[in-house]
Amino acid sequence: MNAPTSAEDWRARAASLEIRNKIFIDGEYRDAVSGKTFDCVSPIDGRVICQVAEGDAADIDAAVRAARAAFEDGRWRDLHPRKRKRALQKLADLMRAHQDELALLETLDMGKPIRFSGAVDVRASADTISWYAEAIDKVYDEIAPTGPEARALITREPLGVIGIVVPWNFPMLMACWKLGPALATGNSVVVKPAEQSPLTALRLAELAIEAGIPAGVFNVVPGFGHTAGKALGLHMDVDAIAFTGSTEVGKMFMEYSGQSNLKQVGLECGGKSPHIVMADVPDMDTAARAAATAIFFNQGEVCTAGSRLLVAREIKDEFLEKVMASAQRMQPGDPLHPKTVMGAMVDDRQTERVMNYIEAGKAEGAKLLCGGRRVMEDTGGYFIEPTIFDEVSNDMKIAREEIFGPVLSVIPFDTPEEAVKIANDTIYGLAAAVWTSNITTAHRVSRELRAGVVWVNCYDHDDITTPFGGYKQSGFGRDKSLHAMEKYTNLKTTWINLG
Repeated sequence: MNAPTSAEDWRARAASLEIRNKIFIDGEYRDAVSGKTFDCVSPIDGRVICQVAEGDAADIDAAVRAARAAFEDGRWRDLHPRKRKRALQKLADLMRAHQDELALLETLDMGKPIRFSGAVDVRASADTISWYAEAIDKVYDEIAPTGPEARALITREPLGVIGIVVPWNFPMLMACWKLGPALATGNSVVVKPAEQSPLTALRLAELAIEAGIPAGVFNVVPGFGHTAGKALGLHMDVDAIAFTGSTEVGKMFMEYSGQSNLKQVGLECGGKSPHIVMADVPDMDTAARAAATAIFFNQGEVCTAGSRLLVAREIKDEFLEKVMASAQRMQPGDPLHPKTVMGAMVDDRQTERVMNYIEAGKAEGAKLLCGGRRVMEDTGGYFIEPTIFDEVSNDMKIAREEIFGPVLSVIPFDTPEEAVKIANDTIYGLAAAVWTSNITTAHRVSRELRAGVVWVNCYDHDDITTPFGGYKQSGFGRDKSLHAMEKYTNLKTTWINLG
């Protein structure tokens, strides 16, 4: 079938799309034990895509039991590394083969432009699975430097059953950042996708079976956070939770761990990332485009969004003119149109949340330079203009709280030291950036910024080889890179007496 080239082509493909909408446990789809379902609503036009099985504690328990059985009998854990590698490689290949289908599910489900669903989300997700597949037979254990009377082996062993809880902004990619290392290290998983965007996870589970991953190893239970998510966090037979989402919910999973079996918890939570532009910015046009993309890409629904733009006072007015020009070129449009660069907010609740922050910014005295309105309301969808506030102080609500929408707060500074102080004055520490022509400034500022990722003269550049995660209330533990495999394994020392 030819790849769609227009919005009409994508709509025609959507009309014939076969959607998986049931819970996936032990290699098969099934209804929720309760028989309940919930509406899966497309933010593009507000229509109900399908009814999705609503998992709760009973379904989570069934999924955990299936995952535990698969782990204990070794059908995946004890499979030869070459065979596990081939199965994960096959899964990545199948994801690429089904790129248009997966991209369409992602766009229909959460409103992002189709051009990015395929070129960014599906591509990066498949590449992540493929990269961890390759790592399976290339990561070695250790031998401690003991004397001749002993040999001490240091090995990493899979934890067991991993609960994976992922957000709605990058449903497939965030899942694969966790699925890759969790499966590569021999664990079984239970995925709880966000209720706003469960469709790609349910399809991936089926592709995993086709790829040769044994039944019971990869399970998916859609449902709500206060029922299915909580049940997963409290389950006594889950060995670890890998979570991406808000700091508020991340704290809940810490509590669930303490209330249950002290399961390990890895958290990638919120952010309020500072994007610092020094007076000696090497290329103002490039930096301005980056500043706009950093906050308006994916409708601002990005944990690392550069939502606080710190600009040297002497260049602020000139720089903001360029940022606003870039924002003007990033207006919302039909997510199914191949040229659209900014899509819909994920749902009505998030739309209302963002609009409330915009009203708060006005009330606190920030100067609205552009945007601030809902648009395309006649479509039935949820669209908000790129919004920029100037004259923001760092104690304002819009500068301190994670909005998760296309709202930029501009804060001036006079010295690099002041910029760093403002940047670090936040409960978050996920990402940051600095633009400067001075290599000394670049090194000093990047060292002083309390963030897990710091970009210099760019924004949001990354690679699967580099770890991703935050400081402070942005969480702990790392996704991506070989370091991510540490979250899904236990260290064991085996001391052999040779004396």
